[in-house]
Amino acid sequence: MLDLAFLAFVAYVLVLGLRRPFVWVLLYVYIDILAPQKISYGVLSTLPVSLIAFAAAFGGWLALDRKEGARFTGRQGLMLVLLLYCWWTTGNADFPEDAATKWDWVWKALLFAVFLPLTLTTRARIEGLATVLVLTVATIVIGAGMKTVLGGGGYANLSFFVNDNSGIYESSTLATVAIGLIPLIWWIVRHGRIFPKHWTAVVFAVALTFACLLIPVGTEARTGLLCIAALAVMMLRYTKRRLLFLVGAGVLGLTALPFLPQTFYQRMSTLAAPSGDESASTRVAVWKWTIDYAARNPLGGGFDAYRSNRFEYTMPVRVTDGNTTTIEYREVVDKARAFHSSIFEMLGEQGWPGLIVWALLHLTGLWQMERLLRRWRKAEDAEATRWIAPLAGALQMGTVIYLIGATFQGIAYQPVILMLVGLQIGLATYARRVDSVMTGPVRAAPRRKAPEAKMRGAVAA
Repeated sequence: MLDLAFLAFVAYVLVLGLRRPFVWVLLYVYIDILAPQKISYGVLSTLPVSLIAFAAAFGGWLALDRKEGARFTGRQGLMLVLLLYCWWTTGNADFPEDAATKWDWVWKALLFAVFLPLTLTTRARIEGLATVLVLTVATIVIGAGMKTVLGGGGYANLSFFVNDNSGIYESSTLATVAIGLIPLIWWIVRHGRIFPKHWTAVVFAVALTFACLLIPVGTEARTGLLCIAALAVMMLRYTKRRLLFLVGAGVLGLTALPFLPQTFYQRMSTLAAPSGDESASTRVAVWKWTIDYAARNPLGGGFDAYRSNRFEYTMPVRVTDGNTTTIEYREVVDKARAFHSSIFEMLGEQGWPGLIVWALLHLTGLWQMERLLRRWRKAEDAEATRWIAPLAGALQMGTVIYLIGATFQGIAYQPVILMLVGLQIGLATYARRVDSVMTGPVRAAPRRKAPEAKMRGAVAA
């Protein structure tokens, strides 16, 4: 039955896209994030549904979609440069077979992110992408949140739809993405036009936000706790009653403490003493090794270059004998450990050129969203453009949360994040076009049609 439901849905959207080709773009977003072919145990698992949606999205845009308003931007150029550089390092990788396996999905994620902004030419499309992103991730988050409430959580124990600890289904990755999408959830509630303004939408948003906050608890992902703290700090910028917000957040946190499992406390306590945790000690050792590796290989070693690492380090271990606890220092030998950081992932795999391009991609995104936020905070036509500044703020907060999470995870090419980059670029391009309609005609020909009317026409398109 599950297979039939998925197949019927995919077939319906494929037919629907014959009139609205942009729907195929949304279909690929849905399939790429949720991976229904992995959830299925029947015929759907044997069909290349991701490839079909990928081809439909590109082919539909080329053959059937309107190109009006599409622009190729500098940030898309950065992703294209990164794509080509990854292709070159894959051909010269230290571990060719492993590099080819990772390249199989990285090139699709980067290419789709380059292509995505070309399709985001109207407000409806921008909102449609944001909504599909949120609701697709919500499909995973809601199930994981319910299992957490019912006691099915724990580090490496929280089960998702698939038994696959990769992509968005990796616990720390899901925690980062879930927290990063909370601002976007509330933008949809306040400014979205797809769902009517109704109390049920607010209740669903509250429940979904709660489920997102439960993911770091259920997965016991330490990175998720840091992301929650970052979100709380950034919310102060948009909160008028900051003192009330701080008090409310503190009360909520203290209220939740008695309901948290003991294993969660034990896991989070390692944040204060990382030297006593093997996972944290290993990460530090890998990062030191990567810096030395980049000094010898400044152009990188290709995907999965970490497989050549080997190191020794001393770690304190608590030994309890009756009522006596002592600290023993043991030598640990480890090898082929992953980077556990997007910064060092880029440095080790793509060298300094790749790291610089990746950093520029996200730092320019923060700057771009800040410009939009300040430009459109007090828009001249509030009815048609009041949504731009809040969306820029939500995407900026999502980027900051991602960068914090990426510092401790190897998620430099995470497809959901690259889709958010595409959404940022699409929003910036759309806002620039609307801005030119509002200001350009006023300088060139004051007697022509009112710029506000023209701008509304552009929005309606």
